[in-house]
Amino acid sequence: MSNDRTSTQPVPTALDLGLYARAEAGPKITVIEIVAIGVSLLWIVAVIFLGFGGEQAADAQTGLSMLLSFLAVILPLALIWVAAMAARTARALRQEAARLQASIDAMRAAYVEQQQRQSMEMKPELVQKLDDLVAAQAAAETKLATFTSLRTSGPADVRAAVPPVALPEDPAQPQPVLGLVQPAEVEPISVADFIKALNFPENEHDKEGFRTLRRALEDRATERLIRASQDVLTLLSQDGIYMDDLRPDRSRPEVWRRFAKGERGRPIAALGGIHDRSSLVLAAGRMRKDPVFRDAVHHFLRHFDRTFMEFEKNASDAEIAELSDTRTARAFMLLGRVTGTFD
Repeated sequence: MSNDRTSTQPVPTALDLGLYARAEAGPKITVIEIVAIGVSLLWIVAVIFLGFGGEQAADAQTGLSMLLSFLAVILPLALIWVAAMAARTARALRQEAARLQASIDAMRAAYVEQQQRQSMEMKPELVQKLDDLVAAQAAAETKLATFTSLRTSGPADVRAAVPPVALPEDPAQPQPVLGLVQPAEVEPISVADFIKALNFPENEHDKEGFRTLRRALEDRATERLIRASQDVLTLLSQDGIYMDDLRPDRSRPEVWRRFAKGERGRPIAALGGIHDRSSLVLAAGRMRKDPVFRDAVHHFLRHFDRTFMEFEKNASDAEIAELSDTRTARAFMLLGRVTGTFD
């Protein structure tokens, strides 16, 4: 029975390794062997006709001289075939190296293709989970930055970000109300809209961003800061510096409050969280060479200082942390480092 069972089993065939299979052996006699045979024959002929042609030489030979003559004939032949074998071995090694390199390239290509296929076949649910994890991490960082806040306040949509600008009045010479003066019935911009306005619209389709920007430009207390921020952001973009590309270190809200109280230098050095060397070098170089850029930067820093001092009085720690992540705040961190505000 065992013999019948074994007789019915299929005969295993050779495994097809394709590119990784060893190449079949070439011809046994190659050009190297043919050249070696030809050189050997030439040497033998030369020895016969030149070395043993004279009768006097044959009579004078002794035992030792015969041995030396034999070695003189055999050693060149041995050297010829040693060189031939070395040349054939070198050619075989080159072929093996080329085959090995082809195998490595094929494995690398297969690995890259497998990784691309796996990334393309990733389920949408897994991608959504990864996005949720990134969002949760960002929210956790914001909560850690605002952990020390214990104050309670009204909603951000109701509280005023900056108190209205008080126009100077001279009782002796009352000034007529001009059309540029903000009417008294216009409410100050709220904290939420103020923060959105400082971040500017995301793109041309951001209707809410443009609404808050127009609202901020109508408020005299924030209009100058918004325009100054627009100017410096435009000038920075001319050098390829964009706030969205910067990833500043987060500073605790109490450091921002110390800045609003008037502290400067090393105590608030944590606010200079921009470490992008190319952006810092480009901005510093333009500060030295471009007087228009220098004036715009000082104008922006001055208005940011004044406006933030008023904003800090009505803002919670969470709102200060949210404002510190706007494009305007990032421009302040970058230009503050360039001008030495945190030194």
